[in-house]
Amino acid sequence: MRYIVTGCAGFIGSNLALELLRQGNDIVGIDNLDPFYPRELKAANLADLKVFKNFSFIEADISKADFNKRLTGPFDGIFHLAAKAGVRPSMKDPVGYTFSNVVGTVRILEIAREMGIERVVMASSSSVYGWREKGPFLETDPTDRPESPYAATKKAMEGIARGMYKATGINMALLRYFTVFGPRVRPDLAMSKFILNISHGLAITIFGDGSSQRDYTYVDDVVRANIAAMDRVNGFEIINVGSGRPIKLLDMVDVIAKVLGKRPEMVFGPEQPGDVPRTWADITKARNLLGYSPAIEFDEAVARTAKYLLKNRI
Repeated sequence: MRYIVTGCAGFIGSNLALELLRQGNDIVGIDNLDPFYPRELKAANLADLKVFKNFSFIEADISKADFNKRLTGPFDGIFHLAAKAGVRPSMKDPVGYTFSNVVGTVRILEIAREMGIERVVMASSSSVYGWREKGPFLETDPTDRPESPYAATKKAMEGIARGMYKATGINMALLRYFTVFGPRVRPDLAMSKFILNISHGLAITIFGDGSSQRDYTYVDDVVRANIAAMDRVNGFEIINVGSGRPIKLLDMVDVIAKVLGKRPEMVFGPEQPGDVPRTWADITKARNLLGYSPAIEFDEAVARTAKYLLKNRI
């Protein structure tokens, strides 16, 4: 099979592209190498992909560049993961997030229509659920109160995708990711910061009292969900992809400390704008539609993440 993967140099995109290449698929990767985090980290992700002869790369901004002329079909589908990520950074750059996440999505869907591509899998986010204490979160729950520009762009992306589905009939699966971590994890995420700081004997900052909960999801499980969605989803579907098990922030720190064999020094700060007290995925739909089941226990997933980071980012 032959696929386009947008955001191929990023965290989840590079893991997905790598698995697709290992399975023998032909991949055209697109990424603008946004300086949100150091370019050398994305270059390292790309280097792992470029060893495959069935991989080709286009450096382009999907919201700006006229890159569709550089695409030569046919393609069996598009995995659309390119986006500006992060709740807190979006507070400072709502315009940039809108262009990348909303306009970029429109252009990718236009390419699908123009090239006759019949299947698209897209990355959405648990942030669309907004602030709520109770869970688990169902795909049918209200998503009309975003807590950040990032969340708002993901909600807008879902609406655009639904409208384009009605107009074109292209099969679309929108996967709402819940706090993904693992090898190649973004350096701005708490999991990455905590592992590296604790390993170096540096203090970590806990925003709030540490009781917030996140549905931590290992990246290999997310990759499997994407591939299953490409194969199985017909029509238009929004699907949670998480572990179904929220974990307290301080409990996550305890697991990291156990893995590293070091006691962390913690500094407590105020809760941050855009943060929510809990994320918690109901993954019933993913199980039924995708045959999805998280395969890696949290402690083992943290150990694998730490091993990667200590090898590649020290």
